[in-house]
Amino acid sequence: MLYKTGGVALSYIKFKESSIIARIFTESFGMQSYIVNGIRSKNAKTKIALFQPLTLLDLVVYHNKKKDINRISEIKCSDNFHSIPFNIKKTAIALFLTELLNQALIDQGENEDLFKFIHESIHFFDVLEKNFENFHLQFLMRLSRYLGIFPESGVSLLKEIGHVKIHDLQFSSQLDFLLTSNFDQHIRLTGSIRNNLLKAIIDYYRFHYDSIKDFKSIPVLKEVLS
Repeated sequence: MLYKTGGVALSYIKFKESSIIARIFTESFGMQSYIVNGIRSKNAKTKIALFQPLTLLDLVVYHNKKKDINRISEIKCSDNFHSIPFNIKKTAIALFLTELLNQALIDQGENEDLFKFIHESIHFFDVLEKNFENFHLQFLMRLSRYLGIFPESGVSLLKEIGHVKIHDLQFSSQLDFLLTSNFDQHIRLTGSIRNNLLKAIIDYYRFHYDSIKDFKSIPVLKEVLS
């Protein structure tokens, strides 16, 4: 049976000679895998660019809850990006976020509020012209609310992970800012402090999710945001 749904492209792997298996977080079904045949061939009607990190999609899909992999009938971009693929800093942040979402949402079912948050956040990130270097930190903190793991404060987050900087008031206050700020609110951070904050937040996610492993994108992220 065919269903219309919104989606956020997260990743894909090559399958056989010309196909892929794409991971997409959908509005109607949560995290899903779809096989897309022939997309890597010269005459493919569907462009593989549609499956680049965080691409916002409108989909018509076949859905059988008994199957681990379904198929896409129709696909198009719902909101063309203006900056994410063309700004090296934004691209690095997008790659990291796709890794995080792939791991944190691995078993996530339908959740319209969560999908709406992710969709609107990505759109805002794309149009944000300056002061976006901390977007991934703010995103992770706001995402935690939708996942049911939102910490009461920076201090409580540090206590939970047994972080060595638990008595550093400036560090905990910076976490407090990330917990309460909107994406258009900015705090000036050095590269080293940003990296330490990211480590603390990832450790917090790891405390709650066994699925959170290493991130291939972090070395690049640190380099471009230093």
